[in-house]
Amino acid sequence: MPQTQSLSKNAVSVRLSPEVRTRLHELAEVRRSSASSLVVQAVTSFLDREEKREAIRRQCIAAHEEYMRTGLHVTGDEVDAWVDQLLKGEKTELPECHA
Repeated sequence: MPQTQSLSKNAVSVRLSPEVRTRLHELAEVRRSSASSLVVQAVTSFLDREEKREAIRRQCIAAHEEYMRTGLHVTGDEVDAWVDQLLKGEKTELPECHA
């Protein structure tokens, strides 16, 4: 199926303020691109960022649940000392979790 048919089936209508629409068209003109391609780039960028943010949020929730279940943790000072060693170029093991 040609790409244009696929795109038309997946079209999304977005209401932009006149100011945003003007800015979009001006940038498209400067970049010698279409407004549509800039919108696709912007939405893709937004989705990539938000999907990563959601993955981190889920990891944080899982880590907190694990901590609540086991009590195992590493203190901030322990992490700071570990990072300081890494920044000095020293090979070091992760701090060990403890209750």
